[in-house]
Amino acid sequence: MKRSFIALLSAATMLFAAASCNSNDSVKEAQKTNEAKADSATADNAVGKAEERGMDYDSEFLTKAASGGMLEVEMGKQVLARAITPEAKKYAQQMVDDHTKGNAELMALAAKKNITLPTTLGDEHAKVLKDVVEEKGVKMDQEYMKEMLKDHEEDVKEYTDASIKASDPDIKAFAAKTVPMLKMHLDMVTKMKVAVDAAK
Repeated sequence: MKRSFIALLSAATMLFAAASCNSNDSVKEAQKTNEAKADSATADNAVGKAEERGMDYDSEFLTKAASGGMLEVEMGKQVLARAITPEAKKYAQQMVDDHTKGNAELMALAAKKNITLPTTLGDEHAKVLKDVVEEKGVKMDQEYMKEMLKDHEEDVKEYTDASIKASDPDIKAFAAKTVPMLKMHLDMVTKMKVAVDAAK
């Protein structure tokens, strides 16, 4: 019990230290916490260093994926409430449904692997959300579909890479299992974007 309290205290201290730096990017803060965990967990030898590099890739993938998943849900909810076109509404609902489920799986996996995830959007994703919700009417729908197309092109690539490069077999399996859903989202947005772009 005492040991877990000390571990919790040191994790909180690391988070506070990360927050005290100039950047308040939640993704970078979570990655710093994970690096500190990896440093303290690995022995200073060649095998340890190789393992640490693998852990760094895995934790970096999960922290970025967590922020991206939160963006899909948060932006989906806001667009759903204000969208004009039926295509943008339908797509936003799909994002909320699928990514809420995916985020829960990702959080459970990270907890199992002792990987700290961001609890708020990273700076990059926060900017995307702001850019979309600042628009009004059809322009918001069009900006949303544009960002979703770009986002899912990147996601398909990142998850496909992780399904090959991740060192942890469970993280590799999670990435591989998620790729078909992301490809389906990419296919949907590619088709629906045409109608939304044509809307007046």
